[in-house]
Amino acid sequence: MSASKPLPKTKAAKDAEPARSGVRRSLVEQEIYDHATRLFAERGFAGTSFQDIADAVGLTRPALYHYVSSKDELLAKLVAEITQDSATGIQAIAARDDIDATRKVHEIVAMSVRRQAESAARFQLLIRSEADLPDGIAATHTSGRRAVLKAMAGVIEDGVAQGAFRPVDPRVAALGLLGMNNWVAWWYQPDERNDLDHICEQLADMAVASLRNPDGDAASRAEPRDVLRLIRRDLDHLEDLLDG
Repeated sequence: MSASKPLPKTKAAKDAEPARSGVRRSLVEQEIYDHATRLFAERGFAGTSFQDIADAVGLTRPALYHYVSSKDELLAKLVAEITQDSATGIQAIAARDDIDATRKVHEIVAMSVRRQAESAARFQLLIRSEADLPDGIAATHTSGRRAVLKAMAGVIEDGVAQGAFRPVDPRVAALGLLGMNNWVAWWYQPDERNDLDHICEQLADMAVASLRNPDGDAASRAEPRDVLRLIRRDLDHLEDLLDG
């Protein structure tokens, strides 16, 4: 009795094969990226070898090379995802002409806080590994950070010019707000005590409140007496808090 011949594949089945192969590859690449990120966070970039990543994923070292060329490639993806995407998002908000500086600061902070909370391990990893970043990746990271600072400082400078914000140094104020956002990655835990929507809104409100000029008088923003008046008001408020 002769063996039956396999039925020929239909055109639809043949066309579906590359798609399924592409999906499988994407899943494996994401698994590699996730394991690499975890190992970098636990051991540092310098303390993680390519073999460590292969072992974590369950691949041989030659098989891992089929998906990524080096651990530098994985780190470069991480840096681009965190610093470049953050810069792009903040620049997009800063460039909008349908909202004022106050709303821009609110939206930038809320977006940044959410990113920090949702990708806390990756932000922590990047901060811990800054000293070990290869030159090319370090340059990308630095470029992204500078773009974020420039966009944020520009928004604050516009707010000061419009009289919406008190007369502050835009760069110092931007560094302060970004530092507040970055710290979220270290303390946020997704549990019943920490509603992320509420946290984003509260920290964005606090950011705006720290900059807001109660008088909103653009014409007098640069007068020394007005600066002193704002300082005295802040000191009075601080004394009230201490007395309370």
